[in-house]
Amino acid sequence: MELLSPDTLQVLRVTLQVAVGATALMALPALATGFFLARARFPGKSAVESIVALPLVLPATAVGYVLLALFSHSGPLGARALGFDPGILFTWRGAVLASAVVSFPLAARTARVAFEQVDPRLVKMGRSLGNSRAWVLAQVTLPLAGRGLLAALLLGFSRALGEFGATVIVAGNIPGRTQTLALAIFDDIQLGRTDHALLLVGLCSALAFATVFGVESLLARSAARGGGLR
Repeated sequence: MELLSPDTLQVLRVTLQVAVGATALMALPALATGFFLARARFPGKSAVESIVALPLVLPATAVGYVLLALFSHSGPLGARALGFDPGILFTWRGAVLASAVVSFPLAARTARVAFEQVDPRLVKMGRSLGNSRAWVLAQVTLPLAGRGLLAALLLGFSRALGEFGATVIVAGNIPGRTQTLALAIFDDIQLGRTDHALLLVGLCSALAFATVFGVESLLARSAARGGGLR
């Protein structure tokens, strides 16, 4: 089977669809969480940070099982509780959700560091001139943290590209619908198609390298400006 055969292109399409969807789904919550953790001071903050990081350190299969229990027919977010089928389990939407949950903590933690690197004196200066918090956030904080925040989203995207454990439990391994590169590689290994598995590994590695290279370039530029991640 050729690398760019219709089957391979279909797997690549599903992988990119899931990774882009997961990044879009977790982008705002991850950036907001990063901003909150960077700016807020309250008792128990370390516990909150630990909870946010849990999907990063838990086995992906454990995360997938929790999502499966939540969205099962009798679960708290399932058809019986909601009165309708949310259409999550064993669909590409389930793959997007699973990948978003697993990649969320990586993006949130990177965003937190990006916000922490913004000089608080500049924020206070903006507020002292009579500008609203929203104006200072939009005109001062976000531009200064911009490259770090973009790096956070790229890291989340790269994590979603390689997601396996949570995805296979929540969305299954359905060719043309939920089968991503990681799942296709697993299938090829199980079926003894090692040559094609190696080709898919190469394709997956190229995608991962491109995103990580983009992240490193953004971080280097941010560091050169003195306002990014260090």
